Amino acid sequence: MGDSAWVGTWRPHRPRGPIMAHFTSPGPKYSIQGTTGYLKHNPTKRKAPAYTFKGARPLLREACSPGPRYYVEPSMTRKGKETAPAYTMCGRPNVKTEVTPGPSDYSPEKSKKHVYESAPVHSISFRTRSFSVDSTPGPGTYTIPRVMGPNTVDKTASPCYSMKWKSKLGRFDEDLHKTPGPAAYKKTEVDVYKKRAPKYSMSSRTKPAGTVRHPGPGDYYPGKVTLTKPCAPVVSFGIRHSEYTMPLIVDVY
Repeated sequence: MGDSAWVGTWRPHRPRGPIMAHFTSPGPKYSIQGTTGYLKHNPTKRKAPAYTFKGARPLLREACSPGPRYYVEPSMTRKGKETAPAYTMCGRPNVKTEVTPGPSDYSPEKSKKHVYESAPVHSISFRTRSFSVDSTPGPGTYTIPRVMGPNTVDKTASPCYSMKWKSKLGRFDEDLHKTPGPAAYKKTEVDVYKKRAPKYSMSSRTKPAGTVRHPGPGDYYPGKVTLTKPCAPVVSFGIRHSEYTMPLIVDVY
């Protein structure tokens, strides 16, 4: 093919980077949401009102209602039963036989003391059963109040005198001021209110002299001092192998 088939300076060549057209795509696998119906409707479009038809109701069970099985009497109205009064005859009821007192069971002669006035009548009864168990206090149980001393109950007591110990008031050793004496105070040190002299103390040795080691004159190197004096250039020899060579590592178990 000649150069007349191409327009301009463009010629077919290998692309410098990946081009999307050289790769395959999944194709028409994506679907656009529809605009009809109620489910999966396109949210960007207007949706018209939707109506649904309900299915038929399930059949009722047989025990749901009895149906027209009852017989309604003609005399039954919406206000109740409306018929003429009717009477029925039933059997004799069972009567329980009760025993009641007769005229001879009463004693009218005993009612005189309740109706008419009568003299008091006393009767003697037998001894009670709890008499032998009763324990009543005897004469020795009671205590007669005393008639001597200050604490008498029904008598007038004479004046009583008592002797008391000697009082501390007015004695020779009575403390009239009630203040502490000179011996009650603590003695104050002289160093508190006067100039104190210096004090010295002696402590023990901290470390034994034989265990402490100090450097001697031979431990120092005066010729290697380069901090206070100028030093000539110093050249050193490095290692022969390269710095990027991996060293040999031997695992020792």
